[in-house]
Amino acid sequence: MTVCATASTTLPLPAEEPVVGNYFVAAYPPFSVWNPDDVSAFESALSEWSSTTPLGVYVHVPFCQKKCDYCYYLSYIGQKPEVVDRYIDSVVREMVLYAERPAVNGRPISFVYFGGGTPSTLTSSQVRRLGNGLRSALAWDAVEEVTFECAPRSVRRDFLETLFEIGVTRLSMGVQSFDNILLKLNGRIHLAEDVRRAYREIQQTGFDWVNLDLMVGLIGETRAQWRDSVRQMIELSPDSVTIYQTEIPYNTQLYSDLKTNRLPGAVASWAEKRERLSYAFGKLNGAGYTVVNAYAAVKDPARHRFRYQDYLWHGHDMLGLGVASFGYLGGVHYQNAATLESYESAVAEGFLPVKRAYRLSDYDQLVREFILQLKLGGLNPTDFRNKFGVDILEVFGTQLKTLAAARLLTYSASSVLLTNEGLLQVDRLLPLFYNAQYQEVRYT
Repeated sequence: MTVCATASTTLPLPAEEPVVGNYFVAAYPPFSVWNPDDVSAFESALSEWSSTTPLGVYVHVPFCQKKCDYCYYLSYIGQKPEVVDRYIDSVVREMVLYAERPAVNGRPISFVYFGGGTPSTLTSSQVRRLGNGLRSALAWDAVEEVTFECAPRSVRRDFLETLFEIGVTRLSMGVQSFDNILLKLNGRIHLAEDVRRAYREIQQTGFDWVNLDLMVGLIGETRAQWRDSVRQMIELSPDSVTIYQTEIPYNTQLYSDLKTNRLPGAVASWAEKRERLSYAFGKLNGAGYTVVNAYAAVKDPARHRFRYQDYLWHGHDMLGLGVASFGYLGGVHYQNAATLESYESAVAEGFLPVKRAYRLSDYDQLVREFILQLKLGGLNPTDFRNKFGVDILEVFGTQLKTLAAARLLTYSASSVLLTNEGLLQVDRLLPLFYNAQYQEVRYT
């Protein structure tokens, strides 16, 4: 791969994060540059790409009891059982269509992730149909991790037993806060007591790994409220804790409320959110947890590895199943049709429901893996030299020097490591490494 090394000067640091817009970087290049014209590139990858690298599956379950005010994911509220049943059939059929393609046929599945929406709004019989249907299309014999997201009020014993039955190894529950006033202000429907009840049920079922989520900087949150939520989380002592910094993406209720001056509370600054996140990581570390990336702390890092992140962020493949879901295969990003009608219609006619895609150049793939692996806190330049045939210390010389001067990372021939301060704001720093053509474009 031929790339141009940057000069060894320094650059201005990225501007302070905006109040509105997406902050968390999930994909590179940005979603806004994906387009229908590149769908043919994805079709080619399905026919031509041959790989023994790990293959994962993401399953989007787009149903909720209520949409949270900060949520920008596609979801549908209060759908009838027959609508959900039809959707499950479509997802299974989509998996069958993929299993027929050369790039997928016969490849073992390394991880499966059921996300939403709220997957736990499904009934036990629906979960069983979905899980068994996917298994029949492509074997899970070698699966290393099966994650299922749930919400506190929808957790019940028979449902948990069904998840255990279909092979779920990691249960992830969205707590967000233990303060009932904050939960209501931000559009959550559960209360702190629902969390404690659900967690007791989960513990009795015997999952290998239970993760609980918090959100720092919810609308109206004070430092005292945040610190009390951290304390209560540590008292529950889950296997891992994931913490996200609250954003105000454009297509959310929070954004609408902000525009009309109807926000129910104050918006914490990014500096304040980082200070609160730092406090939480410090307390978790003192309680025996290890911070393993920019968002999570784990009790036993050797046992619990977040395989879906590790594999995807190291350039391996992931099929995205379901409406609006996105995936990555053979150096091509893709995203499915964004309405139930268009998604289900395509699958019913025997077509993959892909709406847009993006073929990454070799350099795009280098940048993508570099910035995503920075979220892990560090990376090894030798790995990039072996895979891409370039020295990232030269390719990104200017950017690395800039961040090192600001004490946000350190680098040498054997490592690039974010400092604690750098890790707390890694998503803000990642655009510094973007190719020039993607620097000023909207993320979504």
